[in-house]
Amino acid sequence: MTTTRSRPVEHAVISDASAALGASFRSLMAAVRRLRSRETRRGGGLSDAQYRLLFGLRDHEQLASGELACLADLSPATVAEMLDGLAAAGLVRRVRSDKDRRVVLTSLTERGHALLEARHARFSPRWNAALDEFTDQELRTAAAVLDRLRALFDELATDE
Repeated sequence: MTTTRSRPVEHAVISDASAALGASFRSLMAAVRRLRSRETRRGGGLSDAQYRLLFGLRDHEQLASGELACLADLSPATVAEMLDGLAAAGLVRRVRSDKDRRVVLTSLTERGHALLEARHARFSPRWNAALDEFTDQELRTAAAVLDRLRALFDELATDE
């Protein structure tokens, strides 16, 4: 019986700082998943995706469904279904475009604006408190790191 000696697997060397960033990133993603799960399970609460749609509308008078899908990073079919529910809840208004009757334009209702303002009022102080001890330069560096990681994951998603 012949035994073959396997060669040790070579691993890329990762610095301690890079490993710590990876661990923190995984923990952050897990916390976001837990938050999204809790929001979805709450009776009558909106999902994270529904809030992304509403926040996408906040700075626009009205948007076509396709534009809103791009802003919220959702499929047009998902957006159409969600908008039906949000319209039924009185949070958005949907009307056909005068210029192109095939296009449905969506805007926030007063109730939708009020819901977003209430959510922002609850979240903003906590966000600011969590980041308060960091300098603007440190926050810009963190944003650059997150942008680089997003680009990496987008690249990995398109690899075959």
